[in-house]
Amino acid sequence: MSRVLVTGSTGYVGSRLVPVLLEAGHEVLAATRDEEALEDYPWGAQVEARHFDITDEDLVAKAVEGADAVVYLVHSMASGEFVRKDREAAERVARAAEAAGVGRIVYLSGLIPPGELSDHLRSRAEVEQVFLDASVPATVLRAAMIVGSGSTSFELLRRLSDRLPITPVPSWMKRRLQPVSVEDVVTVLAAAIEGEPRNRAYDLGADEVLSYPDLLARYAKVAGLRRWRPMVPGVPMWVVGRASALLTGMPRGTVVALAESLSHDMVCGEDDVRRELVPGHTFLGLDEAIARSLGTSGGTSRVGDVQAAAPTDPA
Repeated sequence: MSRVLVTGSTGYVGSRLVPVLLEAGHEVLAATRDEEALEDYPWGAQVEARHFDITDEDLVAKAVEGADAVVYLVHSMASGEFVRKDREAAERVARAAEAAGVGRIVYLSGLIPPGELSDHLRSRAEVEQVFLDASVPATVLRAAMIVGSGSTSFELLRRLSDRLPITPVPSWMKRRLQPVSVEDVVTVLAAAIEGEPRNRAYDLGADEVLSYPDLLARYAKVAGLRRWRPMVPGVPMWVVGRASALLTGMPRGTVVALAESLSHDMVCGEDDVRRELVPGHTFLGLDEAIARSLGTSGGTSRVGDVQAAAPTDPA
């Protein structure tokens, strides 16, 4: 089995990936700024902590020492110079991985639609290109909305639906998207560590493609809510982002970035991941993914439900 460095190990996806890797027999090196924070996770005592700061070249180099694979789960949706900072961070990791003889990098990115991209999506595209152009083989997984308790995009959907009996939907937001459960995301991430290293990007989505208004309706149905979703023309994107942030209590920069992505169709352009990484795997249905995401049975525990909430999820 492999020694796997997980950057973003205490983040939403990372904290759910670690127990999957441990179950598969891998040795996990958990990259973190705060080693004591690992004690809050059910798997904390089963990993090797690696002090990590993505802005520090020396710490990055020390963190990747001895790793067979690096899973890169670091990204930002803040405002300011995050596009440049995210690109430079990826370059540090790529250089360190090459110097340390790492066998592969696995990066969780986002679906990249055609046309003009928001800063958020452009940053994802730049980071994945850094890894694909580097000497260490990189498997890039492009996911759209990740369904699971604690996922930023799912929590935005949940809070808007739970708090607003009437949810106005701008006409420009009637785009198609292809959600995928966090259970499937961590399954594919773990699979990307196995077999021969691949240097390519894969689109990652479950079986259903639907519009955002339809997704709001599906959530309301599963959650047992009665909601009205009138279409509203002519509402600027920045208004939607700021209003949604205010209503949900989530960071404005994050919500605005997510709102911008909904002006594109976020649909897989190919499904090679099903044949090359997880052949025979059945993806979780949308209704079941939503229903299980409403549970509270320990999303980061090896014996809990990865779709469910965990006490370490962001507030």
